[in-house]
Amino acid sequence: MQKHEKQSVVIADYDYGDVEIERAIIEGAGLELVAAQCKSEDEVIDVAQYAHAIIAQYAPVSAKVINALARCRVIARYGTGVDIVDVDAATRRNILVTNVPNDWCENEVADHAMALLLSVARKLRDYDRATRSGVWLWQSGQPIYRLRGRILGLLSFGAIARSIAARASGFGIRVIAHDPYMPATNITAQGATPVSFDELIEQADYLVIQAPLTAETHHLIGEAQLRRMKPEAFLINTARGPIVDDRALYQALKAGWIAGAGLDDIEEEPAKVRDWKPTNPLFSLENVIMTPHAAYYSEEAIHTVRDFAAQEVVRVLTGKPPLSPVNAAQLAKGHPTPSA
Repeated sequence: MQKHEKQSVVIADYDYGDVEIERAIIEGAGLELVAAQCKSEDEVIDVAQYAHAIIAQYAPVSAKVINALARCRVIARYGTGVDIVDVDAATRRNILVTNVPNDWCENEVADHAMALLLSVARKLRDYDRATRSGVWLWQSGQPIYRLRGRILGLLSFGAIARSIAARASGFGIRVIAHDPYMPATNITAQGATPVSFDELIEQADYLVIQAPLTAETHHLIGEAQLRRMKPEAFLINTARGPIVDDRALYQALKAGWIAGAGLDDIEEEPAKVRDWKPTNPLFSLENVIMTPHAAYYSEEAIHTVRDFAAQEVVRVLTGKPPLSPVNAAQLAKGHPTPSA
């Protein structure tokens, strides 16, 4: 790299309408910004092969992409989950991966989970549809059960899940939680009851998924689990769509294995698909409420996540440590440095 050449930052994809927040930060630090809308590995390679940093929202930064990068020093994720990035491949190439700590949208996701729970539990969609058609009857929502005394089951008990639990407790809902990475005493200390995965599935009246998407959680909720849930139970997913097997969920909702679902994402994760069409059979069901992966959204949250991701790449490219590295410990063990 010539001394006069600016280091470049590629935004692989974004759905914020513009990149002016990022531009002010990145170009203000003397770096070059290139914004793209990539949906495939090859598209990311084409635009970012010689970039010094990548920021990605949904675009795949896979091992194939990472192995094609000639100068990259940091990959920053817009958000907390890093399932779109092959972190191991990045580590082997001595590339830092950063994310945004989940407090950027903790309140938003917790509020959204409770909104979905209340909407399905109180049959708001049924009432609204019936009322608009001229049916003014409380019976159009039958059956509805009292919230107080019901059981909320949380899959994972991280910060967002704990915020959901705090909100649910205000309605008199009992909280149980399963988190294999958290000591039972920590769950108890937060006022919830630790349970096994099987107990969670079988006992929950409202099963809320707030786990990260990993190889272990992919399709964690499938036919076997849905068949064991209570017939009056509701499934709420404010995590990632592929944690739930959509075909099994469709069957469960159609056949009445469970009462309904509130989903903030579906298995194909539409934001990652170019020219996506709503062909998923779940859209044909009336006992489902869906939102477009919007649980994290507020004006304040969006500003925070964009600002943080941009600041992270600036920190790394100007020789400062990132505030939220994903693989710094692994890198500290020593890996060969990629060619400049």
